[in-house]
Amino acid sequence: MEFFRNSNFDFMGKRFFFLVVSTIAVVASLAVLFGLRQMNLGIDFAGGTQQIIRFQDEPDVDRIREVLEAGGLEGAGIQAFGEPGDNQVMVKTALVEGEDEGSALRIAAALDQQFNPDSAGRFDLNRQGVAALGSSLSAADPDGIGADTEALAAHYTATADSIMTVRRANGILASWDQLRELEGVSDAVVSHLEQNAAIGGYAVSGGGNVGPQIGAELRRKGILAVVFSMIGMLAYIWFRFELRFGIGAVAAILHDVTICLGLYVFLGYEFNLTTIAAFLTVVGYSVNDTVVVFDRVRENLRRQRRRPLAEVLNESLNQTLSRTVLTSGTTLLVVVSLFILGGDVIRGLAFVLMMGVVVGTYSSIFVASPFVLLWEKYFGRDARAARQ
Repeated sequence: MEFFRNSNFDFMGKRFFFLVVSTIAVVASLAVLFGLRQMNLGIDFAGGTQQIIRFQDEPDVDRIREVLEAGGLEGAGIQAFGEPGDNQVMVKTALVEGEDEGSALRIAAALDQQFNPDSAGRFDLNRQGVAALGSSLSAADPDGIGADTEALAAHYTATADSIMTVRRANGILASWDQLRELEGVSDAVVSHLEQNAAIGGYAVSGGGNVGPQIGAELRRKGILAVVFSMIGMLAYIWFRFELRFGIGAVAAILHDVTICLGLYVFLGYEFNLTTIAAFLTVVGYSVNDTVVVFDRVRENLRRQRRRPLAEVLNESLNQTLSRTVLTSGTTLLVVVSLFILGGDVIRGLAFVLMMGVVVGTYSSIFVASPFVLLWEKYFGRDARAARQ
């Protein structure tokens, strides 16, 4: 399939216009990054506590915020999470110095006052794990297993695992009827739990804590990963082609990363380790698209050494235009689908990839090749010959 057969667009003739457009976009992105909008750092970089909490009923985000503020957690970030009907929220709190477990315990204490007022001091099946439940049942021995320690532990660990399997499958235990229907869970166990335990109004689906030193180290390594990848690309293209092509490719990469990062920060997506992976992917995609064009330029230069470089670049861009559009279009279909259907967890990653495909395709035509011409004009053989 070929969309642009024998096309003859004058890309290089419009290069100054598009360089101005790109400069404006890069300056706007830098303004966002360094003043207009604060980056929404995830706990990977900022340090703190992040928890995904599932409730029995549809949560009221504003009410949860009030509950946490009353519990001393001012400034907590709270947002709906997952698909409609999941009844989940994501809670992010800043690191509290001296608290090894971050704010997790204080989050639980604040939510208990609102959602578990009648279960204080009781074993919460939506908050405890298999080991804790197995130990609690072993101590009570509602099935009368006896004093055999190994048999006691094995029996109640299996019972606890059956109960927690239901919670893992549904995200939260909703009623005692769910336990009565389980094979391997006796009526005596269910009766004991009804009397001595509670099914809380919420469950923690996931999350974690990151300290400030770890966050700073991850941030430093993430930035270095992007910088070293660009240096590696420059070295490869310099070796594989010529320095002028390497400069053009790196200019395109810097252009793509800056604009994508500016849009990402402006829209308030969370910046975390997954985002770094997305930007590294954008770097790879951008340079791959650019290398395809430069490879055709090199072939054409070998056959037409006396033609002006601008004409060779124009011809090469037109020859690879159909391939560029097909590759970018099919890739864009995938990442748009991922952005729409992938859910909140990967929406930020999908957004970076989506913008990276669009901006990367643009830059391979209107940024990389014009920079090759600029480098050749001011620092290349023609410039050196003029100075001599």
